[in-house]
Amino acid sequence: MANQKTQGEDAVKSAEDIVDPIEDARGSFERAADRDGKTSRRKVTAGARLAKLMGIQALVGLLALSLFAAADSWSTVTGLGLAGGLCVITGIVAGITLTTLVHEWFHFLGARFSNASYDIATRTGLFLYDWNYSQNSVAQFFIMSIAGSVGGALAVLFLLNAVPADSWGRAALQGAAIGSFAFAASVEWPVLWHTRISREPLAELSKIDQGVLSRSFVIAIVTGLVITLMLVP
Repeated sequence: MANQKTQGEDAVKSAEDIVDPIEDARGSFERAADRDGKTSRRKVTAGARLAKLMGIQALVGLLALSLFAAADSWSTVTGLGLAGGLCVITGIVAGITLTTLVHEWFHFLGARFSNASYDIATRTGLFLYDWNYSQNSVAQFFIMSIAGSVGGALAVLFLLNAVPADSWGRAALQGAAIGSFAFAASVEWPVLWHTRISREPLAELSKIDQGVLSRSFVIAIVTGLVITLMLVP
């Protein structure tokens, strides 16, 4: 009887030895699947947020350009002073909007190209992402930053070639685009210059205060005004 009991216990133990690894493997698989699922959901969520942000910004850019086109057509057809004034205003808005959006999109492309670490913004606004300074190198910061300037320059070149400056409104469009580029350059280029020496991007960016922004704003206005006066027939 005792022998039979021992054999029974041995059989149960053997069964447990077989079942336990299976249960452990099953648990590991379920945990891995859960992690993969969460990672996938995070990627989908980030992708959805990015698509939403870029979609909204694209609509804003299209709206600004459409308002300018409508005012420009009204001014061309009627020759009214009111239409001409509205054309200038919408031209300024469109020039600034398009150049700024392309500038920011190229910042994002620079971040992607450099394989940098960033988080897609959770709030709707101008910026598409949050830069992870502690996880990125200075070289990655330079690539991201310079890409924005390249994008702004391309936007300016596009508007210069796509729209002839044969009226006040169209000249204002181009002048505002160049002024917007000048504003970004006045803010960002000194940061890059000082970062080249300090190797601390966040510390240099933290030095951008109201004084820097005000000076850059004045530079942008003067640049845009001078360019507009130079371009207008």
